[in-house]
Amino acid sequence: MSLKKLASEYLLYPVPDNLRRNFRPLDAGRLATLEQSIRSNYHQGWRHESRFSPEAFRQDLHAHLLGRLEIDRKRYIPWLSKTIPLKNARVVEIGCGTGSSTVALAEQGATVTGIDIDLGALRVAEDRCRLYGVQASIIEGNAADLIPEIRKADPDLIIFYACMEHMLHDERLDSLRQCHRLLRDGCHISIVETPNRLWYFDDHTSRTNFFNWLPDRLAYDYAKRIKRDNFSELYSQYSDELLTHFLRRGRGVSFHEIELALDESAENHHVVSHMPILLKPFGTDRKFHDLLRKLNPKINRGYLLPALNIILRK
Repeated sequence: MSLKKLASEYLLYPVPDNLRRNFRPLDAGRLATLEQSIRSNYHQGWRHESRFSPEAFRQDLHAHLLGRLEIDRKRYIPWLSKTIPLKNARVVEIGCGTGSSTVALAEQGATVTGIDIDLGALRVAEDRCRLYGVQASIIEGNAADLIPEIRKADPDLIIFYACMEHMLHDERLDSLRQCHRLLRDGCHISIVETPNRLWYFDDHTSRTNFFNWLPDRLAYDYAKRIKRDNFSELYSQYSDELLTHFLRRGRGVSFHEIELALDESAENHHVVSHMPILLKPFGTDRKFHDLLRKLNPKINRGYLLPALNIILRK
């Protein structure tokens, strides 16, 4: 990362000392154990090393080993903690994946319940928590089917952590609707690191323009033309199973789902915070964002950025 980008990151996402001193280090031995867990449990099947170019695999391995935790600590934890003090907070994390965000929350003193449908990822999450010396309850399953467990956790905060884009349509609406209903008044739901369907560029799956604007089946058929490792070759033929896999790979989300789930216009959503993002003053992103704001002047700006990072209070 360049010095200029590092300076921008520090200014935009400063990490307070009271959070930084809770970061837990991992020695070389434990880091090697975590890497082996990732390779054995997560990088299997369609995510196997052989599916990537050497450089793409190196990047993905580093992201799951250290990169995502670093981003969580520097960006999302400071942002969340400004609204919800994390120490002793009861947090349900939907989409905990391989546990980077779980550790980042738990090391700040939160009581975390992590939920995901990916068993391989959850095995890594359990190993990661053990290696970092933090406690968390890890549950396999779809959030929409685990409402009794979520209610039992009596959460102060429910986080949909980089997961709504991986849910099928009905799952997305049902889980968000039910989670909102079970929250006590004054508690929060946060949607984190979720690609915005309205944005012109998809940097999550296809890494091309307009992909999230396409209907699901058209996007699936067009995927074979996308030049990305471990993507186009998976969807060269059609089957219902492959279409489901494609949809779970990640499609954008917009304020429209949140309106339907909460049965309330986005203009009236109690968005108490959205994550700031640096857009170049005269760049394409800034111009597009300004256009979205012009077309939707009454809704929160957080709904009009490249990714949804918002906190709603019930």
